[in-house]
Amino acid sequence: MRVPTESTPLLADRLCGVPANDNAVVVGDSGSRESGTVLRRKISLLNAVSLIVGSIIGSGVFVSPTGVLRNAGSPGMSLVVWAGCGALSLVGAICYAELGTMIPKSGGDYTYISEAFGSLPAFVCGWVFMLVIQPAANAIGGLTFAKYLLAPLLHGCNPPQHAEQLIAAAVVCFLTFINCYNVKWATFVQDSL
Repeated sequence: MRVPTESTPLLADRLCGVPANDNAVVVGDSGSRESGTVLRRKISLLNAVSLIVGSIIGSGVFVSPTGVLRNAGSPGMSLVVWAGCGALSLVGAICYAELGTMIPKSGGDYTYISEAFGSLPAFVCGWVFMLVIQPAANAIGGLTFAKYLLAPLLHGCNPPQHAEQLIAAAVVCFLTFINCYNVKWATFVQDSL
């Protein structure tokens, strides 16, 4: 098996257009010239806003209204529940905005947990997010999409369970491929959704 060396660029580097040598010259914020590889930012303000809104408003907003209305007992009380949850979400968003201004480093939750509690809890949280939380969220999003895709086709009948699961898996795989293949395609899909 051939191991990549300095003279053999990684496949990801070749696909992203990174030079074969890691000595690209980058101009830093202070105007000084620095040596190293840097990720180029290629999303617009609209793309960034779409990504943030898509992260905040998940597929649960399409699934939970009937359950909230059923358990609240009345439309007015369900609106109060939604307003309360919106206020709690706003507090969480403000906390993240404050963390982002206090700790101006890339890395998101990992960086914030690392600054507060050290590298081991940040490492564990990062792996839990990657192996448990994000795959579960992707599966729920795919199943929600499949449910709403099949509902008009079956006219009120329950869809076959395997059909929902296969459509959900296909959607998650397709979106993962788009996200890995081209950032512009991924931002276009996110803006469309």
